[in-house]
Amino acid sequence: MSDRWALAPAEEGGAELAPLGPDGLPAGPVVKEPDLVTAVRTRPQVARWVWRATGEVYPRLLDAGVRVERCYDIEVAENLLLGHEGRLGEPRSAAAALARLRGGPVPPDPPQRSAEPGSQSSLFEPRPVHVPLEQLIEVYADQQRRHDATAYPERVRLLTAAESAGTLVAGEMNTSGLPWSAEVHREVLHELLGERYAGGGEPKRLAELTDEVSAAFGRRVRPDLPADVVKAFAQAGIKVKSTRRWEIEAVEHPAVKPLLEYKTLYRIWVAHGWSWLQDWVRDGRFRLEYLPGGTVTGRWVTNGGGALQIPKVIRRAVIADPGWRLVVADADQMEPRVLAAISRDPGLMEVAGRATDLYQSVSDRAFAGNRDQAKLAVLGAVYGQTSGDGLKNLAALRRRFPRAVAYVDDAARAGEEGRLVRTWLGRTCPPAVGAADSGEEAGIPQDAPPVEAVDTEEWVPGYASTNSRARGRFARNFVVQGSAADWALLLLAALRRSCSGLAAELVFFQHDEVIVHCPAEEADTVVAAIREAADLAGRLTFGETPVRFPFTTAVVECYADAK
Repeated sequence: MSDRWALAPAEEGGAELAPLGPDGLPAGPVVKEPDLVTAVRTRPQVARWVWRATGEVYPRLLDAGVRVERCYDIEVAENLLLGHEGRLGEPRSAAAALARLRGGPVPPDPPQRSAEPGSQSSLFEPRPVHVPLEQLIEVYADQQRRHDATAYPERVRLLTAAESAGTLVAGEMNTSGLPWSAEVHREVLHELLGERYAGGGEPKRLAELTDEVSAAFGRRVRPDLPADVVKAFAQAGIKVKSTRRWEIEAVEHPAVKPLLEYKTLYRIWVAHGWSWLQDWVRDGRFRLEYLPGGTVTGRWVTNGGGALQIPKVIRRAVIADPGWRLVVADADQMEPRVLAAISRDPGLMEVAGRATDLYQSVSDRAFAGNRDQAKLAVLGAVYGQTSGDGLKNLAALRRRFPRAVAYVDDAARAGEEGRLVRTWLGRTCPPAVGAADSGEEAGIPQDAPPVEAVDTEEWVPGYASTNSRARGRFARNFVVQGSAADWALLLLAALRRSCSGLAAELVFFQHDEVIVHCPAEEADTVVAAIREAADLAGRLTFGETPVRFPFTTAVVECYADAK
């Protein structure tokens, strides 16, 4: 009996299924079932389901209480393989993959749907082109051949498996939601913003601050209009280019203090105020929607709701259920530890093999104990600060950790020259058009040998249209951030598996932080599971290295108490 089955929802309802062989081809006849949920529930022997997209199937299964251990998401795989082939940006749907395979016209991907507040909608595109099971299997078999054609197939296969596992985690977190007290949220808003006026106008505290700002300038000023504020400063004889906090803070004027307070409170009112609470919180949960791999480095984003930018003061509303706890875990100094693992720098691996403060250890070796200088040097190497003091710090870092600095330097050079750049597992840096200026993170995969392993004739479409130095910074950062995202996917997969026999539920994830909601008596077990998952993810992603990936964990009833 095959342990891998392909599944496709049927247009008329129900599902089509077929067992698969090691080559990805059918190992038995297609089976038609009248009910998709029953089709999955009655086949516990299936170790991995192969389907078009997790978002098409898994929400229906979760609503029926059916949990899937593993899956292979064909559209996730297509996106990764297109990137590896230097074709990222081409349509990634199963219908597009089938058309490319058969040499026909390639349909565009449907536009991404905007999330509806409070809804539990699918992870990916709405109303995709239906692809029958036999054709899905044809695409899947071709993807297996394409995996084999990569320079390091096992790494790319692991990445595909990890990204597919991430879609399951996201689906489960979308269903569970983040514990949220609407009552506490309202109390916080009243404390910060004061009385809420009818008609949707600014609340009392913002109105008061508007009056204070206007009084300081001697005329009516709208603090929510940057152009009005810049003009008011100019009339006061002070030239500012914008109303960004760092620029306003440097100004000496009585309007500065109320203006800065206004900006902080206005952001909370707009992004997490009463309207947000009404739209996104129901039944004691913040109903967010995760999009795995939503950024080019593999970092996740959310579709609406601002879940990854919750102000600390608003975190007071994130409260565990009675008798339960939140286990909040932050990865310690993840980027430099990942750099140590991918560069194989002996000195940096030795430092990253300790659970102690990595920056302090680096400072003791290269910066005469100056931790701040060491941190700036390490982050400067990753993010490309190579001028002024950054250049001096980088030189000191290069003397002590030459392979680590050379690794990101090689990545930057490859990006500048328009060559393909990959994460450790094979996620590929896309065309960097506008990425460096937008603040988007970047990265590079290493296929065992450094960048030279990538064909220098493989030009990434769109590279020529951007500044080469910006492309280099993008690629330098992509190496580390992308490899960190690969590791984080395997961490989530391992943690999900460890928690499968518990009442604990994963409820939040962003980059280097994860929150597990669990009964109080399971908290210690969850803390240990996070530690073990981090170690396992490190070994799976980077092989056997001395590098450790420790977490700082806090067991709390309220998210705000964790930091």
